[in-house]
Amino acid sequence: MTIRVDDQLYALLKERAEADGTTVTALITQAAHNAVRDPRLEGAAEIFRDFLDTDGAAFDAAFPHDTPARMDASERAA
Repeated sequence: MTIRVDDQLYALLKERAEADGTTVTALITQAAHNAVRDPRLEGAAEIFRDFLDTDGAAFDAAFPHDTPARMDASERAA
């Protein structure tokens, strides 16, 4: 597939891709994925974090074998 953008937009895309350590193609592909993402997923991570904060202990007690791994601030299992 080919898309056409003006020189100014291409320069901005190239600058952003270089800053992110990626390619213009990868940057545009990610933007396309974001454009078609299911809107029901918006905020899902925040809702899950809130659940863990408020009800995580009760879940762990009720389902000890189904307890999800906790993540610390660096995104590694705690």
